[in-house]
Amino acid sequence: MTEHDSPVGATDDVDAVTREVLTASRLLVAVSARSLAAVEERVTLPQFRMLVVLTRGATKLVTLAEQLQVAPSTAMRMVDRLIAAGLAARQPNPHSRRETLLELTEEGRQTVEHVTARRRSEIAGIVEMLTPAQRLALVEALAAFNRAGAEPLAPTAGVAETHPLGWAVDHPATRDG
Repeated sequence: MTEHDSPVGATDDVDAVTREVLTASRLLVAVSARSLAAVEERVTLPQFRMLVVLTRGATKLVTLAEQLQVAPSTAMRMVDRLIAAGLAARQPNPHSRRETLLELTEEGRQTVEHVTARRRSEIAGIVEMLTPAQRLALVEALAAFNRAGAEPLAPTAGVAETHPLGWAVDHPATRDG
């Protein structure tokens, strides 16, 4: 039996399942890090998170900070760096002259699309190594896992992300107390 083979009945062992999920999460983090590698000189992971949130449209700084669960001052520093890199821009709010809105530039949008496409491609390559039966079992297991964690389904290829990728999930397992 190899390290990843599970004995019969191991699926009832929460620790064994947790270990496999942690291993898969490590793999997915590595895939995500590699997908960012091409732009890492310009964009950090937290900045990329901000770009992903901005793909949903122009927003106020306070709203952006709330969605990323960071202080407004932290969000402002991140925005300033993204603006300096040409990936985001400020624009006057057409409904309130006292406010500015933050939005992606075309280069920022292309960066998100490029990184997301690289991540999707690498994951697809891994999935292609599985047998059809393993793929079906993986889909069923991950769908149940995602439902239990209240994570919405990722979009299909070519469709823009509409959710901030689990960063603002309000689920009992993520709350204190």
